[in-house]
Amino acid sequence: MTRPITADDLLSFYQIGVFPMAEHRDDPEIFLVDPEMRGVLPLDDFHIPRKLRKVVRSDRFEIRVDTNFGRVMDACAAPGPGRSSTWINTTIFNLYNELHRRGFAHSVECWMDDELVGGLYGVGLQGVFFGESMFSRVSEASKVALVHLVDRLRVGGYAMLDAQFTNPHLEQFGIQEIPKRIFKRRLAEAMRRHADFYAYNSLPESEKTGASSIQRITQTS
Repeated sequence: MTRPITADDLLSFYQIGVFPMAEHRDDPEIFLVDPEMRGVLPLDDFHIPRKLRKVVRSDRFEIRVDTNFGRVMDACAAPGPGRSSTWINTTIFNLYNELHRRGFAHSVECWMDDELVGGLYGVGLQGVFFGESMFSRVSEASKVALVHLVDRLRVGGYAMLDAQFTNPHLEQFGIQEIPKRIFKRRLAEAMRRHADFYAYNSLPESEKTGASSIQRITQTS
C-alpha cells in the first residue's frame, strides 16, 4: 500500500514544480499535478487595474498576515458563486496547516469590522511563492489581498509568483502562460534565491499603506 504523502513530501514536490489536488472536497485521496502550461504572475510587471488601485489606496480593509491561516483555508474550500465544490479536502487542509506551523505556508487576509472577508494562501519556498487559492466575501477583497501579497513578495526579494493555471480573473493582472520546460528552468533559478516573507514587517508603519504598496509595485512596472 502506498504510504500517505507527508508535509516533507509536499515541499519536495514544490521544488520540482508539482502540486497536489483532490477530485472534490469529500474525496480523501489527492493526486499530483504537473501542467504542460503554467500560469505565472510577473512580480516585476504586475498590472493593477485602475479601479482596483482606488480600492487599495482607500485602505478599506485591514490587512493581516498569518493570523488565521486555518480560517482562510476553510473559506477557500467552501462552495461559492460559480462553484458547488472545491478541491481542498481534509488531507490537503491538514498538510498545509502543518506547513503553516512550520513557517512555509502563509495567508494574506482582508478584515473589515473585525470580520474576515477575503484573502488567499500559498507556500513560500526560497525565492518562490506558490499561490494556492483565494476567496472573497466582500467585493474586491481577494484582489486587494493579491496586491498586498505582490508588494510583500517584492519587498522580500522573491523572484516568482506561481499561480498554477491561467484564468480570466488573473488575466487582468498580466498573468503569463508559459510551457512547463520554461517554468521548470525559471523555478530552478528562483529556488537558488533566498527570500524573506517577513521582511515587509520591518518597513515603517507609514509605508504599510495601500498607497505605498501601489507606489512600490508600479514604480518599476
